[in-house]
Amino acid sequence: MGFGTLRLCLLLAGVLGVTTACKKKDTGGASDTAALTDFEVEVTGNPFQGVGIFLPSYTNADQARRRIQDQNPAEAELVSKIADTPQARWLGEWSGDVEVTVRNTINAARLSKQVPLFIAYNIPNRDCGQYSAGGAAEATAYQTWIRGLAAGIGRDWRAIVVLEPDALGHLTQCLDGDAQAARLAMLRQAVETLEALPGVAVYIDAGHSRWVPADQMAERLQGAGVGLARGFALNTSNFIADDELITYGNEISSRVGGDVHYVIDSSRNGNGAAPDNQWCNPPGRALGRRPTVVNDGSKLDAFAWLKSPGESDGSCNGGPAAGQWYHEMALELARNAKW
Repeated sequence: MGFGTLRLCLLLAGVLGVTTACKKKDTGGASDTAALTDFEVEVTGNPFQGVGIFLPSYTNADQARRRIQDQNPAEAELVSKIADTPQARWLGEWSGDVEVTVRNTINAARLSKQVPLFIAYNIPNRDCGQYSAGGAAEATAYQTWIRGLAAGIGRDWRAIVVLEPDALGHLTQCLDGDAQAARLAMLRQAVETLEALPGVAVYIDAGHSRWVPADQMAERLQGAGVGLARGFALNTSNFIADDELITYGNEISSRVGGDVHYVIDSSRNGNGAAPDNQWCNPPGRALGRRPTVVNDGSKLDAFAWLKSPGESDGSCNGGPAAGQWYHEMALELARNAKW
């Protein structure tokens, strides 16, 4: 599971005197690349509807493009498919003081009147000790970190938070019964803390359709407090095709009951999953559909780019460490895109 590196330019945003959010409600269906003038802070429905998702400068993709744009403009154009698409900002122990980091991102997002999309990835025993091992030391440290994230967002701007990729997928893979109960309690408390903010919508990560059966994932989501959240996220950093995920998401939503929605990571699923279901830098994959708001009456809220394409899943298939830029893979994803 990969994560984004710290966007250095956001450090400048914290010193800017930015005004508070506007109060006029927007009812339009703008794409998530449009900068809106006004929207209410409080989220009352689909949090992707009528807002632009914030894309900071100096992402790994943006820096890669800058390095090559003079000597190889053709490759730079391919990388631009990634660099110019709104995508999530990953947060973990690499983020330093998470309250300051998040506040800087919020302040930068204010300048464009857009909404940041965060991935909180700091649960204890993260990734079961695999390529993205790490996380908070224990439950108390984790809740302190979550409170810092919430404080950084504040009560006068919006944010969307996808909570802890892998945490429910790995629930029974490396944790005993007591540790499983503790993880569910941590997730539930994190949902409560973040959803207490009027402008925050939380989606708990729920893996994908080839990992945990829908009935079991629905039960895990209920234990993690999905009824208190906007819903759940599917396919984070994976490659499963949209149609398969929609079937899976609808089944989970039906089993959970209530008004539980979901979001799909479409960043790298343009060619669907690898034939052997590899998840770590598999070859032959493609960028998926661009971020798209869904407003068809279903439980699907949006297709979003939760993973930052071009960032390695781990030191496998020729890739560098998780989260580092893997230029060859980025070019392949972009070349294979159907747009």
